[in-house]
Amino acid sequence: MFAIIQTGGKQYRVQEGDVIRVESLQGEAGDKLDLTPIFVGGDQNAFGDAAGKFTVNAEVVEHGRGPKIYIRKYKSGVQYRRRTGHRQDFTAIKILGIKG
Repeated sequence: MFAIIQTGGKQYRVQEGDVIRVESLQGEAGDKLDLTPIFVGGDQNAFGDAAGKFTVNAEVVEHGRGPKIYIRKYKSGVQYRRRTGHRQDFTAIKILGIKG
């Protein structure tokens, strides 16, 4: 059985035992989360209001920052060059089960 959850403006396909990195969430390591799926598949398919009867149980594993991404800007002929960087915060969560 798998489910599609939505968090941080993105959708993730998860099943029991998966560890995924999502946008930064509140909570300490070891805290439990209950997420509502938008689709549940497997032996039976459920989406919309029927998927709202299911819950995805998860646990916060860690908080961290992703790899550095370098941004370069350049305009030819005017000697304009800029280089900046960005590191996105994430929360790693482990899917404990899909109940419904």
